[in-house]
Amino acid sequence: MYRALARWCYLHKWLVVGLWLAAMVAVNAAGGAIGTAYDSSFSTPASESTRGFETVEEYFPGAGSQFGGSIVFQSTDGVQRPEVVEAMSAMFAEVQAIEGVSVVSPYDEQGAQQIAPEGTIAYAQVNLDPEIDQTESTEVGAEITDLIPDVDGLRVEVGGAALAEFEPPETELIGLAFAIVILILAFGSVLAMGLPIGVAVAGVVTGGVGVVTLLTHVVTIPDFAPLIGIMIGLGVGIDYALFIVTRYRELTRAGAEPQAAVEGAMDTAGRAVVFAGITVVLSLLGMLLIGLEFVAGMGIAAATTVAVTLLASITLLPSLLALAHGRLEVTRWRGLLAAGFAAFALLGLGLGVAPIGAAGALLAVGTLLASIVVKPLRRIVPARREKPLRETLAYRWSRVIQHRPWTFVLVGGGVLLLMTLPVLGLRLGFSDEGNFSEGTTTRDAYDLVAEGFGPGFNGPFLLAIEIPPGSDPEILPTLTATVEADPGVRSVSMPLANDPAAPEASSAFLVQVIPETSPQDELTEDTVIRLRDAIAPLVAGTDVEANLTGAVPANIDFSDFLGGRILLFYGVVLGMSFLLLMMVFRSLLVPLKAVFMNMLSISAAYGVVVAIFQWGWFGPVTGIEPAPIEPFIPMMLFAIVFGLSMDYEVFLLSRVKEEYDRTGDAVNSVADGLAATARVISAAAAIMVVVFGSFLLEDDRIVKMFGAGLALAVLLDATLVRMLLVPATMELLGSRNWWLPKWLDRILPTLNVEGDALHELHDSLGPAGNGQVDGKPVIEPADQPERV
Repeated sequence: MYRALARWCYLHKWLVVGLWLAAMVAVNAAGGAIGTAYDSSFSTPASESTRGFETVEEYFPGAGSQFGGSIVFQSTDGVQRPEVVEAMSAMFAEVQAIEGVSVVSPYDEQGAQQIAPEGTIAYAQVNLDPEIDQTESTEVGAEITDLIPDVDGLRVEVGGAALAEFEPPETELIGLAFAIVILILAFGSVLAMGLPIGVAVAGVVTGGVGVVTLLTHVVTIPDFAPLIGIMIGLGVGIDYALFIVTRYRELTRAGAEPQAAVEGAMDTAGRAVVFAGITVVLSLLGMLLIGLEFVAGMGIAAATTVAVTLLASITLLPSLLALAHGRLEVTRWRGLLAAGFAAFALLGLGLGVAPIGAAGALLAVGTLLASIVVKPLRRIVPARREKPLRETLAYRWSRVIQHRPWTFVLVGGGVLLLMTLPVLGLRLGFSDEGNFSEGTTTRDAYDLVAEGFGPGFNGPFLLAIEIPPGSDPEILPTLTATVEADPGVRSVSMPLANDPAAPEASSAFLVQVIPETSPQDELTEDTVIRLRDAIAPLVAGTDVEANLTGAVPANIDFSDFLGGRILLFYGVVLGMSFLLLMMVFRSLLVPLKAVFMNMLSISAAYGVVVAIFQWGWFGPVTGIEPAPIEPFIPMMLFAIVFGLSMDYEVFLLSRVKEEYDRTGDAVNSVADGLAATARVISAAAAIMVVVFGSFLLEDDRIVKMFGAGLALAVLLDATLVRMLLVPATMELLGSRNWWLPKWLDRILPTLNVEGDALHELHDSLGPAGNGQVDGKPVIEPADQPERV
């Protein structure tokens, strides 16, 4: 199948390229015409906060919402100044007129507590209809900003993450800039560099942008999901194409014709790429097991991007290789310099320095034009000499490790365990608007509220009470008194009846509870737990229903729900990975060891994320303020990294297994396998680290966290795990690495990710398959192209 697909794409290269261009234009044009419908709201099924919001929606429509923001204003002469009251009341009326928006004004009876004691700061609560998605809420925020009145001495800020302005990312261009440099260093060829980047960009633009935009109208996808998809798509797209192009070049250097080399590369490296890509997709789709639309949407968006990028790697790439022909190995000085200037331009644009970007682009174009008259620019760059496999640094490194395996196992494992320790202090929760960048209106609004009212006003609770007729009339004052007596509560409002004209006949009441501490403070979570524990006995055995809700209690319920399901998710992904690796390598210990070491590297990355983002280590340098870790972050990191690590696992171990099957030497097969794959794994990992790490420069805290976690996990996996722990543990186990009980071997399905193309090529290159043409060796016994 792989050879047939590669052959068809090779022979119909222009058709395939044309179809990809048409698909890219079509899906993005459709997405642009329809628009986006991102939705970052969430609810936890069968939770107290959800029941509370249902009561609010039924009896007090517009009085409170899980999804909304605020209009915060400050006047040095007091917010009761006639000019301020008139201007702000007019603004509130205009905001109220926006479809799907309701406003609780501080000048209304319901908002009496929304004016600070000093009288200089006040806020209006902005509630959004649950049907409004993230894209529309951002537009509402922009509309509100445009309505801000111009009054002397009046300062107005728009608060709430839902109303915050969304800025498209630019830092992925930094990743692309460094990817150009890394690929040129790894390949020594400009065209070989351009193919992986072109394939990755095609996959990301088509899938991560176009298809995901269309999917937002079908499933719930949060606004930051496309950024995560772009991050992952660029990384895996370049990696997958890198593996296939590397195999293609090895086969052409071994004497294969271009078409045979494309078919051979797809039948070997292509199989491994499909295996790795499907593993990543399945890991991400495993998030549907959680049972929450918000989490499922993130998994679907990321899985879609990876799937489309994978499709580009196995269809578009063979066609581009057919177009390249023999030019893949030829690099001229003009191309090398132009590529360098292009990387410089991308770096400038990614950093937001337009003059650098423009200068780099002009220099790149100027170099190509100058080559028309400047002959030296058209000269071919001398090819670098390839060292024999057993003279490479990677081979010597492996032999050093294998001479002292216990030492390196203890050192490498000890470092990873040490980095894992902060995980013991992991606290899942949601960061608040105090983590937005300074100078943004969202952050300024948060700071103003904290200054005028106290930090708890940024995350008020709502106690939604339903009292059926005939209930004890003392239950309402008892509930409010119990809440007010809690040490974590700053103030409690008077109960608001659903029928203010006849409160004694009302069947529902709403009480606003202001905590002493900020929304993300751990003490606030303790307050929610205490209040719920105190309220529950008061209504037990009665028909009265009292639910503590609001954004903060909802976040706590969401975190608890995910925490209870995350072990199920981990178990499914680990079990699937173990079974797949066992089918590939026909071994019991290799997949067991791989699963354990992957968990170790991911846990170490978790530890660093906790230290930086939760504890605030290196805060003055990174600009990151301490806050809890969003509950979906560990799950997403696990799904992505575990899937990606399978790629390196298969690429390295399949080469080791090939050498072991050929020679029966359990020692040199490890060193030869590591030496043969070290350059490609190092280049692939370096690209991943740079692409992921570049997202640390984004303003969004969640995107920063993803970038840091993924970059660290890949770095640790490709260095401490693949280049240190794997050779050391394989040396210790020796031939036992490939042991599998006979009864298990008989019932276990076979999963072939190696293919037969290399065997066929090897046989065709010389007598008895010794890899010779005209009596001259073209493939050294220990330097055959990798079979993955």
